[in-house]
Amino acid sequence: MNKLTCFKAYDIRGQLGEELNNDIAYRIGRAYGQFLKNKSAEEKKIVVGGDVRLTSEELKQALANGLMDAGVNVVDIGVTGTEEIYFATFYLGVDGGIEVTASHNPMDYNGMKLVREGSKPISGDTGLREIQALAEKNEFVDVEVKGNYKKVSLLQKYVDHLMGYITPTNIKPMKLVINSGNGAAGHVIDELEKRFFELNIPLEIIKVHHEEDGKFPNGIPNPLLPECRADTCEAVIKNNADMGIAFDGDFDRCFLFDENGDFIEGYYIVGLLAEAFLQKEKGAKIIHDPRLSWNTIDVVTKAGGVPVMSKTGHAFIKERMRKEDAIYGGEMSAHHYFRDFAYCDSGMIPWLLVTELLSVKGMKLSETVKERIAAYPSSGEINSKLANPKEAINRVLGAYKGSELVFNEIDGISLEFDDWRFNLRSSNTEPVVRLNVESRSDEALMNQQTEAILNILRS
Repeated sequence: MNKLTCFKAYDIRGQLGEELNNDIAYRIGRAYGQFLKNKSAEEKKIVVGGDVRLTSEELKQALANGLMDAGVNVVDIGVTGTEEIYFATFYLGVDGGIEVTASHNPMDYNGMKLVREGSKPISGDTGLREIQALAEKNEFVDVEVKGNYKKVSLLQKYVDHLMGYITPTNIKPMKLVINSGNGAAGHVIDELEKRFFELNIPLEIIKVHHEEDGKFPNGIPNPLLPECRADTCEAVIKNNADMGIAFDGDFDRCFLFDENGDFIEGYYIVGLLAEAFLQKEKGAKIIHDPRLSWNTIDVVTKAGGVPVMSKTGHAFIKERMRKEDAIYGGEMSAHHYFRDFAYCDSGMIPWLLVTELLSVKGMKLSETVKERIAAYPSSGEINSKLANPKEAINRVLGAYKGSELVFNEIDGISLEFDDWRFNLRSSNTEPVVRLNVESRSDEALMNQQTEAILNILRS
């Protein structure tokens, strides 16, 4: 039995060849099909899709063959972003979905994101280890009736759903730069543009790196990296646009730029989206992660909502949202989750909501976030590669513990003082410690404390 190293904590990702190939994709399909053991063959149905990577189509076909050989009917929705699989799974009411994607990993990688019925995540503790064990063993139960395969387009239904988050008559004339990064977002943007035209929504869209191209001629799209932002920023300035929007490869995250071409940290977008939802539903619950939280708590409380803190990571946020019946959840890493989207993350819904909010407020994006950044300046996430992360965190704890007002261990350690706070956590996958610091309207203090903690960490 050979170990499959492509199975990670939350999904499947691996280097093409040894770690992930058509044979392994087939075995994953067989394993997932067998994992759905308590259903009769006629009922088992899985939806599949893939991003624009050059190997996604063949891996998806191998996966589909494995599923069918396990007695599962396969619905293939074509070239898609991850959230189109989430949508298809809950919209069609099927047993699960699989997106073939490596998101923002290097060119020679691919992977898969798996969900079960209702688009609930399948990760390490909710089935992924069982599927891995079956795929590694590679001894499958033969089925009497093999599954069938059909191709379906759900693009129109998905765009109908997206349009349901905004009131078209609220939208004021605006010019938007949208950078799809040659990833899977292009076809959705084209369809949304048609809708805007049909409904007389006065949005002009300027498209950058729009063609879906698995060779990624402009580099792998990952706007979380500062070096991947220049094209969007320049297009905003050149076209005198009101906002810039950039996506990663499978567009489950979107990144926003203001009218000056300045990148807006994901943390402040969480506050904006919380405000947008609280205008639509008073008193709603909003989930946020512990890394940076004061701005979100302040915005939500002032808007009459209830802020709820959750451990970082999509599986935890989605679970907590279900438990609390929260309308929205946001992470500073630009993952945004929506109750009406089966508690899943979407990269399309956020920019639509922000566009509407700016129209309603009659403000520019820089103005809406400027006051929030001034009220709660933050360091952004600073990563330190360390030989012994645990020891380093304990050193910091030794220096600060005892003088704090609030201490929690929801995710790593968070310590709060009168006018500043910090969160420190180690990565699950590498010897890296991640630091986030924020203050109450005192940028100098925030910078000073950030430097002090980094000195202790790295000493």
